[in-house]
Amino acid sequence: MAQTKAGESRPERLEAGGAGGLPDAATSASLARRFGLEFRESIDPREVDPALVAAVPIQYARRAACLPLHEDSTGSVAVAVADPRALPVIDDLRALLGRAITPVVVPAGAVLDGINAAYDRAQGSAESVMGDIETAELDAVAHELEEPHDLLDADDEAPIIRLVNSLLFQAVKDRASDIHVEPFERDVSVRFRIDGMLYDVLKPPKRFHPTIVARVKIMAGLDIAERRLPQDGRLRFRVAGRDVDVRVSIVPTQFGERVVLRLLDRSGSLLSLEDLGLLGEQLEVVQRLVQRSHGILLVTGPTGSGKTTTLYAALARLNSSLRNIITIEDPIEYQLHGVGQIQVNPKIDLTFASGLRSILRQDPDVIMVGEIRDAETAEIAIQAALTGHLVFSTLHTNDSFGAISRLVDMGIEPFLVSSSVVGVMAQRLVRRVCPSCRQQTRATPAEERELGIAAGTPIHAAGPGCGDCKGTGYRGRTAIHEILVVDDEVRSLVMQRSDAAALRRLATGRGMATLRDDGAAKVRAGVTTVEEILRVTQDDVV
Repeated sequence: MAQTKAGESRPERLEAGGAGGLPDAATSASLARRFGLEFRESIDPREVDPALVAAVPIQYARRAACLPLHEDSTGSVAVAVADPRALPVIDDLRALLGRAITPVVVPAGAVLDGINAAYDRAQGSAESVMGDIETAELDAVAHELEEPHDLLDADDEAPIIRLVNSLLFQAVKDRASDIHVEPFERDVSVRFRIDGMLYDVLKPPKRFHPTIVARVKIMAGLDIAERRLPQDGRLRFRVAGRDVDVRVSIVPTQFGERVVLRLLDRSGSLLSLEDLGLLGEQLEVVQRLVQRSHGILLVTGPTGSGKTTTLYAALARLNSSLRNIITIEDPIEYQLHGVGQIQVNPKIDLTFASGLRSILRQDPDVIMVGEIRDAETAEIAIQAALTGHLVFSTLHTNDSFGAISRLVDMGIEPFLVSSSVVGVMAQRLVRRVCPSCRQQTRATPAEERELGIAAGTPIHAAGPGCGDCKGTGYRGRTAIHEILVVDDEVRSLVMQRSDAAALRRLATGRGMATLRDDGAAKVRAGVTTVEEILRVTQDDVV
């Protein structure tokens, strides 16, 4: 038996409790009471001393489920532990920190969350490694090394490797969807796309650009010797326990190769239809459409407007053992348990059209086609809908009304379009105003004319920026929608080959909410700002 700082006797043996041999939350609380130790349900990041964290390797902290917090007035270090019976851990920490240890009992899950957050902050930013690169042997750092399991665990000394790792790490921490590495005549610009907007984050010297590109190519398995042709690849990494997929696109430009990395957090949970910004009557309409037994539901909008995320939310709503759901995508952005997902591969002639033909022989109930790009894919999707299948797909048009015209322009007969398409939903993504620094104001007469918000109505404007929104005034995004339900009156216009303007007049005359109408409703609700709605819908005004 050994003595704790609190003077209690306890066994040195670790007893299995929760996952990974650690006690669950209830057991941790019971142990804290038994040994007279402090118990906390979570760790406040503000009380964690970075200097103490730096003295404990992250691999050990995760394995032992322990995190140093702060030094008290007596010189003892408070350490969060999941299991106060693990005396070897206390001894190790005493040796690592060189001070007495006071255990604070915290559930294992909260300890691991605290570890990820603490080492997140301790990890160097991209700017912090630029000084090291100035004196580095650049030719020696762009060689192939085994990729670290987790970027926080990486201990590679090559500065370029650490720079690229830091860029990936910082992009995930800043919620960036894309990293742009853009060479110009005298310098290089690195930008992050956050909430749909690009922000400058780093300007490394031009001489480092070829080695940065080479490192990215190595990570993505691309040809580092090929600099004249575009290349596409993929890579995958982990940071703070989160799996991230990256699509890599490299194209040659006048001043060097331009790199764009599209990041997809695989650990992020799927959004529901409610999370997408659908409310009230719009939500009811979409729920009715996705419950149809057959027909085509199209989601339209420009690239990056969240169309695929909306389709995944619809599939998640339908996913059950009673339905056979198969998708064909390019690329597969989320993995859905219970859903058969096919990745397009043009190199072996696995296209949307050929894959869709094969899917129809798999007895599906619901089919998702990542995008209708050509007449062949459109024809097969329509035949699938007419033979009793529910088909989801996306189309690149500016609004819901243009989708019908686009199908007809592809060469699809109007009677096939009118009998197969059950609804079209157009959407845009708008930034959410930061709740921490937003400022209350009132709608002006000009805003009344633009959005129909009565002058003097209380609304919110973007604030000056704060730590939560990184000085932008916005944090996160939501969607605005318009939904065209194809009923008998719409079918009649389609059969007459009417244009999108005629469809718009009919739908809005019956009270259908357009993208701007939905945007105005979200401005009144304090979700976003007038400027955001005008920015994303300026081309949709007739």
